[in-house]
Amino acid sequence: MSAIPEHRYSLEEYLKLDLAAETRYEYFNGEIVDMAGGSLSHNLISSNLVQSLGRRLAEGPCTVLTADMHLKVPLAPPYRYADVSVVCGEIQTEQIGDVELLINPLLIVEVLSPATAAYDRGAKFTAYCSIPSFREYLLIAQDAPYVTQYVRQADGQWVRRDFEGLDSALTLPSLDCTLTLAEIYRRVSFQ
Repeated sequence: MSAIPEHRYSLEEYLKLDLAAETRYEYFNGEIVDMAGGSLSHNLISSNLVQSLGRRLAEGPCTVLTADMHLKVPLAPPYRYADVSVVCGEIQTEQIGDVELLINPLLIVEVLSPATAAYDRGAKFTAYCSIPSFREYLLIAQDAPYVTQYVRQADGQWVRRDFEGLDSALTLPSLDCTLTLAEIYRRVSFQ
């Protein structure tokens, strides 16, 4: 994640840039951050997750969405990009100019990269917590089979669990399904 230097952008300038760009950018109080550069491992993990969740959720009320979907994040306007998100029930959107924003994700997934890991674990997670429907967050490492899961409890507190190794499996309470790390990391090579 690298900031485009030395210019404070207005929200209107950012929207124009992001809509015309071949890459994805996120806006932070006048700064624009390039979210591009996904590795092969990043793409495999995202693809595996979309396929696995899609198979499990195909007959139910939930829909799996990819990284191109804009998420409305009240604490971080105008929107953010997640690697994968899931909505259960009616998909609700809102328009900002020509951009359609998802407003009711239940599960949000970020595949970590060296450039964005600290942001995904910290400020981005904090901002995501302002989405009323948001109940579960997965942070997936690229360099080893390791997943961190946060689940919002009824009292609003978040419970963290970590899963390590290809033999591990995690239950997604927001979706009432289980995934193995072996399927999340299918075809991913570790150094």
